[in-house]
Formats: sequence, structure tokens, C-alpha cells
Amino acid sequence: MSRTTTPAATPKAAAPAASVPWEELVTSALLGTDRRPPEDLSGAGPDGTAAALLDAAALHTVRRRAGLLPAAASPRPAVAPDDPRPPLPEAARGRLAQLLADRAAGSGGRRGTAPDLTELIPQWLAAANLHGYRAPDSALPALLDAARARTDLRPQTLEFAGPRGLWLAGLNPEWKFALRGASGSALLPSPDDAEAVRRLWEEGLFAERIALLGTVRAHDAEAARALLATTWKTERAEDRLMFVDSLRTGLSADDEEFLEQALADRSRNVRATAAELLSALPGSALARRMADRALSCVSPGLTGDEPFVAVEAPHECDEAMQRDGVAPLPPSGRGERSWWLGQLVEAAPLSVWPARFGGRGAAEIVGLPVADGWGEELHAAWCRAAVRQRDAGWARALLGPPSTPPSNAPGTASLAERAKLLAVLPPAERAVWVADFVAAHGLSEAFQLLGVCPVPWAPPLGRAVVDALDIARDAGSYPWSFSGVMGLAERCLDPAEAARLEVLTTTPAEPADASPGANGYWTEAFQRLVSTLRLRATMDSELSGSPMG
Repeated sequence: MSRTTTPAATPKAAAPAASVPWEELVTSALLGTDRRPPEDLSGAGPDGTAAALLDAAALHTVRRRAGLLPAAASPRPAVAPDDPRPPLPEAARGRLAQLLADRAAGSGGRRGTAPDLTELIPQWLAAANLHGYRAPDSALPALLDAARARTDLRPQTLEFAGPRGLWLAGLNPEWKFALRGASGSALLPSPDDAEAVRRLWEEGLFAERIALLGTVRAHDAEAARALLATTWKTERAEDRLMFVDSLRTGLSADDEEFLEQALADRSRNVRATAAELLSALPGSALARRMADRALSCVSPGLTGDEPFVAVEAPHECDEAMQRDGVAPLPPSGRGERSWWLGQLVEAAPLSVWPARFGGRGAAEIVGLPVADGWGEELHAAWCRAAVRQRDAGWARALLGPPSTPPSNAPGTASLAERAKLLAVLPPAERAVWVADFVAAHGLSEAFQLLGVCPVPWAPPLGRAVVDALDIARDAGSYPWSFSGVMGLAERCLDPAEAARLEVLTTTPAEPADASPGANGYWTEAFQRLVSTLRLRATMDSELSGSPMG
């Protein structure tokens, strides 16, 4: 007896579903099956049609995936470069993992007496780089993520990550920022390979091109300027600005010709940056032009018996001044003439003023009275000039003695501007000046000044800060007002000070007029300070490979 085989039943919707084009299904899904039902799936009511559309889409998806041809394999990345630096000691490797894990977990909320590990990452990186260690390969992704989130970590992170970190950054678009600091890395061609340099300059990403320019400039400044000139006229304005600004590093008189040409650039920002760089070259033609203009505005007073400074601010901002970087329109609230005067004096070489004022030195000139209320504007411009030209003598004169209250300072009362002046002084002198300032005025106005002092703080500065904090506590001062300074102390005090500060971790009797709970907060803060200093000492010993006894 023969057997008859019956074909398997096919779902009723399969054939119609397969016949509906994919594009029609997408259109119906976007417009809605009630407005645009697929022709072969209609007639089942709104709900039935919607279900049939989804079934048809599922069928099409399976067919499309099944018929997909494999793509050609991408070329493998180049082999990661070698890093000959020594590996981290095991204890330091574990500490790095702890610091990075704490960063990823976040550190919001009140810390109590526990150190803030995220704030110790920069110091740990600086110490690891000082010892010349290489980063563990397994830590590179977390390090690059940390540097992506915090720009202040980038220079130290990229140094620590080394050539392998830059190689890895080239494989992930989220880490492209690392290429901006890749000067001299294995990712860039040798400056001597002219063809490879030209090709990357013409075809590379902007981050790669800015890094390449820095590498070539460090090797041969003239070649870097020539490279920049080859594409200058076709670059975007924002890129031209960045390229000009990159000339700050290694700025010299040889850059003058290029920067003079940039004064005629069609971008106002490019012109202003070129003028700023030229004014930082006291021997440049622009500096001489600005000196002539400034000397015509500021002169010794010619009346009376006592010497003074006479000022006649410009009455117009002509085209020549604008070409040399003088912005014609003042900010809101500033007068035109004072705005123009400040820019002229700021750009003039400070070396022209002693001859103008009969051989007087910077301190004597700054001490002269200024007629007609121009003193604040003139001194502020001299402050900016001292910072731009890195003139320690003028910075010292404009800061005045640290015992002088900021409101009576010879240069400017602005603490931000005074911090910039301090940064011009040698590190040791800077620390002593700020220590004397804290001893004279306390900490309420010292935060910005402390931020420019070299770390770890010199012993006189560290003692001055701790003594001022202790005085503030004894006076019943509001403790939260000093949290910023306390955070700086945790990161900047010498770890060797921990034992001396132990006495501050006890809770003294609370003054009657103190804020409620203030003494408890102060005690907690000092306990955190001491525990942080001890942790920093431990970190240093782990990196040196000689555990503390």
C-alpha cells in the first residue's frame, strides 16, 4: 500500500507578507496602518492589520539577515609600540586601580575623615612620571577615560600612558583628544620624513595636524612655519587661530615675519592673537610701534615740584592701531579712551619706561602719583604687560609688600591679577611672599594666591596656612568658608607635616559665639587633612618601592 505525503501547511499570512515590499512596510509603520494599510495585508481590521504588519516585518528581517553577505575584514591595527620604561611596583599598581575605581564610582556627598581619592590622582600621576614608570596595559582605558573627563589630568596622563596609550587612543574616536598632546609620539611621522609629514599635514585630522606642527616645530621651527604656510590661505578661521596660538611654545624673533603677515588676516581673533604674540617680543616692529603710541600717552608731569605721571589717552582708534591688534569697541561699562590706552600700554615693552621717567626703576615709577584719576587703568595695564612679558622686576614692584592690604596695592586690587603677577616670580620667592601675605591678612583672600605656589608648599608657607586655619577655628569662624583652603592643604602640604598636625585633630571647647557644630566640623576637617597627608606619604613610598616602616 502506498503512502501519500502531504506538504506541511504554510501560515496563511506568509505568502502575502513576503510579497509586501520592505519600503511599503516602513511607510505604513510610520504613517499608521489606519491611514496607510499595506495593500496585501488590509482587511483584517485595524488591530489585525497592525499585527500582520509586524509579522511581515519580522519575516523580512529574517530574510534580510539570512541573505547578508559577510563584509570584508578590516585591516588589523598596527602592533602596539614598545614602552621600555620600568613597570610599576605591585603596591603602586593596586593603588592606581583604587584611585581610578573611586573616580568612576563618584565621590559626591560628605567625605567625613576619609581622604578624597579623586583629588589625589594628579599627584599620584606626577610622582609616577617623576620615577619614570610606564602605565600597566590593563589600566590604559580607565586612564584615558579619566583624562577625557578631566582636562587637568591630560598632560600627566598622556605622559604616563606613553606610546601605548597614544596607540590605543588612535583606535577610539572618544580618545582623539590625546592626539593633541602627541608631539613626538610613535603615532606621528619623523620630522625628517618630509613626504610622510606632508601627507599627514594635508590629510590628517585637526588633532593630528596640531600635534604634527608641534613635533616639527620642536625639531625645526623654520620647517614648521614653512609647513604652515603651505595651507594657510585655505585653512578655516578657527583652525588658523589654533595654529597661530601654538606658536606660543618656543616663540622667538624668527616668528615675527609670519606673525606680521597674520596681522592682515581676515579673522579678527587671528589678528588679535598674532598681535599679542608680537607684543611679547620686545624687539619686534609691532612692539616698537606700540611703544611709540604708549609714550605719546604717558609721560612725566611737567608742572609743580613733585614728580607725577601725566596721561593723555588716545582720542581715536585708527586703522593702523586696529591692524596692530587694538580692539576699537570697548566692553560694556568701559570708556573708549581708557580701553584704547590700556591696550597700548599693555603691548608696549616695559623697558621703555625707565628712560621715559628719568632713569627711575619699576618700583619708583609705580609709586608715582598718576594725574586725573588714570592710576587704576595705567597700573592694571602695566600688570598685564608684566605677565605677558614675564618681567619679574615689574611684577615685584606691582605686587608691593605682602603686608599691604590688596585694596591699597600699588598695581591692582584684583586677586586674580595678583595671582598672575605672582606666577612670574621665582617659585621660592612666590611661596615666601604668599606666606607673609597669609600671616598678615589671613586666608579669606588667599585662595587664588595659594593656587600658584609650587607643590608641596615650602615649610614657611605650610606653617602659615595651618596657623591661619587654627586661628580661624579658635576665633569661632564659620568653618565651611575655609573648605576650599582646607582642600588645597590636603593636596599641597608636605606629607611630613602630618605628625606635627596631629594635635589639631582633637575637639576643643566650642566658643560661645561659634556656629553650632562648628568645632566638630573643624575637627573632622583636620582629621581628614592628617589622614590625607599620611596616605600621600604611603603613596610616595609605594612608588619608590621602599614601604614605610
